[in-house]
Amino acid sequence: MSPTLLASMAAFALAASLSPGPVNLVALSAGMQHGFRHSLRHVTGATCGFTLLLILIWVVLQPLLAWPTVMTTIRWLGIGFLLYLAVGMALDDGHLTSRPLAVATFRRGALMQWLNPKAWMASAAGIGAFTSDADVLGVALFALLFFPICYASLAAWGALGAWLRRRLPEPRKIRWVNRSLALMLAASAIGLAVN
Repeated sequence: MSPTLLASMAAFALAASLSPGPVNLVALSAGMQHGFRHSLRHVTGATCGFTLLLILIWVVLQPLLAWPTVMTTIRWLGIGFLLYLAVGMALDDGHLTSRPLAVATFRRGALMQWLNPKAWMASAAGIGAFTSDADVLGVALFALLFFPICYASLAAWGALGAWLRRRLPEPRKIRWVNRSLALMLAASAIGLAVN
């Protein structure tokens, strides 16, 4: 595999992983609410979930993506899940505690990727652009490259949240940020609904 292709894969992975989206906003919120270490539960789940999705799209699901009902179902499940998360963030009281944050678990991080149309589109686009139907080595390399880039990108959002945690210790300010994040998640959901 050429260095140019590897660089293109890495650039695609970075753009897909670092750009703001629902998974990133939850990592930010988890870091802000409970610190960087706690946000890594979500980051790890989301990274593993995305990598598994990427591989399964190539292995099994690639033919199903051509069916409009499959993508429509994923889209509406994702919209519902984003709205659920937005409501949870909006209702948070803003007190920084050590209690586990419901949305910042490994399982929910992975589930978010499976219900995130952005993840499905990025996986399908990446598989289509960088691999061929029979290219097992190409898919494995793409997944191995995507994993650390995705992890580092999401962890950066968690670190930003932890940084904000130190800068915004007052519950009133935390509530303001949480409600802003909730609005962004709801806007993501609405954007998916109207497109």
